[in-house]
Amino acid sequence: MIQLQNPLAECYFPSGTENDTLLNKTTHLGIGAHQDDLEILAIPGILAGYDHEDQAFTGITVTNGRGAPRTGEYANYSDDEMWQVRLKEQRQAADIGHYLAQFQLNYPSAQVKVPVREEVITDLITLIQACQPEIIYTHNLTDKHDTHVAVALSVIEALRRLGPEAGEITVFGSEIWRGLDWLPADLKVALDVSSHPELQLELLQAFHSQIAGGKRYDLATMGRRQANATYYQSHVTDQAELMTYAMDLTPLIKNPHLDVGEYTDQLVQSLAQDVQDRLGRLQIV
Repeated sequence: MIQLQNPLAECYFPSGTENDTLLNKTTHLGIGAHQDDLEILAIPGILAGYDHEDQAFTGITVTNGRGAPRTGEYANYSDDEMWQVRLKEQRQAADIGHYLAQFQLNYPSAQVKVPVREEVITDLITLIQACQPEIIYTHNLTDKHDTHVAVALSVIEALRRLGPEAGEITVFGSEIWRGLDWLPADLKVALDVSSHPELQLELLQAFHSQIAGGKRYDLATMGRRQANATYYQSHVTDQAELMTYAMDLTPLIKNPHLDVGEYTDQLVQSLAQDVQDRLGRLQIV
């Protein structure tokens, strides 16, 4: 079996065949911070694995979810109890979505956010090598959740250390705690996720502790996907019923000398330039 740095890490195979030599069948790999992040940020890969026999999705959840907010029936749950609930929910989502495998690394969020996080990066390198994916989905660099950004940076660092082994992997940074509709059209990766809306909702609703605990991620996520599809282009009819947006992080892997902060700033400045160009064209004189 694969040896990971954290002794609390687990690997779950929904098929029941616990054979990590099968991991190289992975074509789409999702790497998220928390339980339920994958079902939001990596839905294109989940649907690809669900629909096609020659494609497969594997998920990696980095943190243990112990610090999740809780109300209602979960209000009095301890951190340990919430941890076990969230582990179970992530396994259930893997069953629903027919994932090839689901890893839960179970690192505390605080450990993921420190500047030196060698164990996290080492585990990501190990799993990327084992899975050999064609596409990786992770968090985007303008997300407003610290743990999400820390995970995205860890993914980038892991791939950079792999060097040529990273090969032709495409890396997308997807939206969760900040939508990406602001990206200009030529920089925005628009991914059609119109298939299986019932499945998508079921995946999101597998995380009962979050929904019943006061966060309607199910309604918000499906609403965002529908809004993205409608607002994607102004002068043509909708080309998709549901759509998710991402930023392309692949240039940061292909050119390891490219500064992550500068690359991200260029994306943000592209919005400012787009706004100024439009105002300049349309301003009343």
